[in-house]
Amino acid sequence: MSHRELYCDVCEGVAAFEAPPCVDGHGTDCPELICTGCGAAVVVATFASPVTRLADRRRRPPARRRAA
Repeated sequence: MSHRELYCDVCEGVAAFEAPPCVDGHGTDCPELICTGCGAAVVVATFASPVTRLADRRRRPPARRRAA
């Protein structure tokens, strides 16, 4: 089992969390964690989002001031 120290809302402090035996086959990378102090369950979710790029815009050079 994997052990991590995270903040527990129920215990109101930092507590040791462990990953229970995972039936989904994640092993030690299971997103489900359980507080060893109170038994509260936490799911650590990670997700990937696509990076968007703005269209390449050509900038006009700034207008030059001319003396009057």
